[in-house]
Amino acid sequence: MVKITDSEILLLYKDESTRNQALTHIITIYQQKLYWHIRKIVIQHDDADDVLQNTYIKIWRGLENFKEESQLYTWMYRIATNEALTFLRQKEKKNTTSIHPIEHTLSKSLESDVYFKGDEIQLKLQQAILLLPEKQRIVFNMRYFDEMPYEEMSQILDTSVGALKASYHLAAKKIEEFLTKN
Repeated sequence: MVKITDSEILLLYKDESTRNQALTHIITIYQQKLYWHIRKIVIQHDDADDVLQNTYIKIWRGLENFKEESQLYTWMYRIATNEALTFLRQKEKKNTTSIHPIEHTLSKSLESDVYFKGDEIQLKLQQAILLLPEKQRIVFNMRYFDEMPYEEMSQILDTSVGALKASYHLAAKKIEEFLTKN
């Protein structure tokens, strides 16, 4: 497949006759990255699929107002992050009968997830990550697994690079402590 830039995608979107091609390119190029970013936040495959669909709807509706002040990629990641966090908050509100926080529920669902292919060590790592506060968890996942530069994370999460570095450092320490104790 021919490599297409974000600028070319936006040009396709602006022309009504090629608008659907723009969506096809967005899905082809970013689907896997967005899916795994969302999946690391919501944990379950089915939930990630639902959130990804909502993300694409928001992207499609918002593309007309995209100001190109940031990269298309970072703008979409921000939408995906917000959609995933909104989903978790709604899930936590619906689960009023549980005395456990959402992280505990996610950890238990990870253990029973038929799509999880990791070994015991990977399961422990994921459980440690789920014990982190929400922001540290997202920062850790983006930096450790996606190897995303702090500058890009700063645009996506609307947080300073210094704060992101501190969050990552704290997250790594907490994970190390958890893995040492367990």
